[in-house]
Amino acid sequence: MFCPRCASSQSDDVKFCTVCGANLQAVRQVVDTRDTGKKFDWADTWVADMFRNPQAAELHKLEMERRLGITPEVKRLNEIKAGVITSSVGIGLAIFLYVFMRGISGNVDPDAAAIITRIWVVGVIPFLVGLALIVNGMVVSKKLVAVAKSEQDKLDGAGPPSLRAANTNEFISSPFSVTEQTTKHLGVPEPKSDGR
Repeated sequence: MFCPRCASSQSDDVKFCTVCGANLQAVRQVVDTRDTGKKFDWADTWVADMFRNPQAAELHKLEMERRLGITPEVKRLNEIKAGVITSSVGIGLAIFLYVFMRGISGNVDPDAAAIITRIWVVGVIPFLVGLALIVNGMVVSKKLVAVAKSEQDKLDGAGPPSLRAANTNEFISSPFSVTEQTTKHLGVPEPKSDGR
């Protein structure tokens, strides 16, 4: 048996992992019972995703993104990152094609060489697509993030009323104390004489 925590190989009669101390007996019990407590549900499969109406599919997608922690701000940053990568690929492709086609153009007929030397322009297409993604991420998606945040603030504000923050300056002083009447009878202690 392999330990699920540290992946070390253990013998079947060992109750605890000799490397990390994981409870292998409990793991064996779970593996042996294989009772998930849940029946198979077709609604949780990719097949159900194919047959959902567009609105339900969009709600399902948003719920999955929420569970994974993909916020509109994360989407915006990913879009900017994709734009930078695409633009970089476009520049790299243009440079590669320019150098490569210049080397080939000397071995072909002059009419074909005129076309071959201009193929580097193909690299401009991914550069412009990446540039559009960057602009979209920095301008348009920024506004979408602000709208999503304001909607989330509205939803948060519509929830149950919450308690305001505690302010200890608001405590009203009481006219008595718990210890007030208990220590009055003690008085001032008298000095002890040693008898020396």
